[in-house]
Amino acid sequence: MNRARRTLAALVLLAVTACTTGPSLENQGEVTAPPGDSKELTIGSAGFTESDLLAQMYALLLERAGYSTDIISVTNREIYEPALESGQIDVVPEYAATFADWLNAKANGADAAPVGSPDLAATMKALRALAAPRGLMVLDPGRAVDQNAFAVAASYAKEHGLKTLSDLGRAKLPVRLAAGDECVQRPYCAPGLEKTYGIDIVAVDPKGVGTTQAKQAVQNGQDQMVLTTTTDATLDQFGLVLLADDRKLQNADYVVPVVNRARAGSAGVRDALGRLNTVLTTADLASMNEQVDSWRRLPEDVARTYLESKRLIPKG
Repeated sequence: MNRARRTLAALVLLAVTACTTGPSLENQGEVTAPPGDSKELTIGSAGFTESDLLAQMYALLLERAGYSTDIISVTNREIYEPALESGQIDVVPEYAATFADWLNAKANGADAAPVGSPDLAATMKALRALAAPRGLMVLDPGRAVDQNAFAVAASYAKEHGLKTLSDLGRAKLPVRLAAGDECVQRPYCAPGLEKTYGIDIVAVDPKGVGTTQAKQAVQNGQDQMVLTTTTDATLDQFGLVLLADDRKLQNADYVVPVVNRARAGSAGVRDALGRLNTVLTTADLASMNEQVDSWRRLPEDVARTYLESKRLIPKG
């Protein structure tokens, strides 16, 4: 697998997209044009462990199907989604409800009514309708589902009697939230916590989603809560516990590959990535996350071992 261009490609991508929002819809051609089948594909990762693992599995499956791949890490959806539209990135792992709402807000404004929901079929229908005019194709979801989740220090939870996010809202405690910088605007992050639970988010500390630095900030009391995911297997190591989303702020987010249709919309790509759908579960993702975050194994090694164990790629 070609990894040599990862850093350079990421730097070029950031430089190009930092001052643009991607091509206009009018300039993207007819959606009815035949899907493309480029044999050299760039896979984007959002920079956190699970996204890295999924990107590695996508690369290995595509290589097995005869494609040449490269992976780059771009941690901000506001940057990598326009790059996906323009063809600088060909494939990204995404989450159905989150991406549907993100595209909806981009198309219809930040105040647009959410289209993501716990109903997978309705969410996928809305997502594909929003993605198609942008030259994007959303492939079928599999069995694996992830959700945003919020964790606090176990000692903090015990001190204030916290088991749910509602408990935190009722406690009227000032909360610094360790999360990605986009959390300030995302409806299921800081605004949703304030609106749905009445939690007093006094600041968002931009340390990323579920990163070691973010969890350490909560562990040492610099921040009070961290945005992570339900597949985070390292919370115990940092003395953290999840607070239950008892008012159902979060939608069920199924893992879905999203591709640039003009470059990677072929049956070959769909079939290669679709092989993962029959085996990958939420528990599998949590286990692989733990191997990377706790056991310090490389994402590529964990991804390869998993795919070999499921006989999706040959050993060696």
